Amino acid sequence: MLKEYKPILLFLAKFLILYFILNLVYGYYVESFGDHPDSMTEFVSKQTASAISFFSNSDNSISSFSPVNGKYVYILKGEQSVLSVYEGCNGINVFIVFLCFVLSFRPSQKEWLWFIPLGLIIIHLFNLIRIGLLFYIAQYFPSKMAFMHKFGFTAIIYIVVFALWWWWVSGKRFQRIESAHE
Repeated sequence: MLKEYKPILLFLAKFLILYFILNLVYGYYVESFGDHPDSMTEFVSKQTASAISFFSNSDNSISSFSPVNGKYVYILKGEQSVLSVYEGCNGINVFIVFLCFVLSFRPSQKEWLWFIPLGLIIIHLFNLIRIGLLFYIAQYFPSKMAFMHKFGFTAIIYIVVFALWWWWVSGKRFQRIESAHE
């Protein structure tokens, strides 16, 4: 009986081991910055501020600011802080979940060499859009901010990840598995 579930159990074992290791590495990475925001959070915040500036028709400048103490990066409109971005918003946790799934699903190197970078770019772009939209929600619909941050955009990001996973496991990969058992 255990033999028939071996592929699923191997997948889960690989996924959990990779997930644990990558989260451990990520935790050390974040802690290495002490009381300052990590470089990925600053990078994502600056990119979001630049994108908002590019698409905005406001006379106020949009910028990001990292205080001397604190792990937040603030996205400002003029001199006013509109949104604070913390390390959990930089997308790395979502990258880790995506990466663990793809690498645990018996990839050939030829396939994942193009798919992983493409998936990470897609997730990153959706994360920038998410933070940009949260900036506008914080400004114009502050009562909706907590719900959209915690549920609305989290669901959207994970729908994107599930769509990427579906793309990864569909088509030829299942055909190869089925033809191997025939």
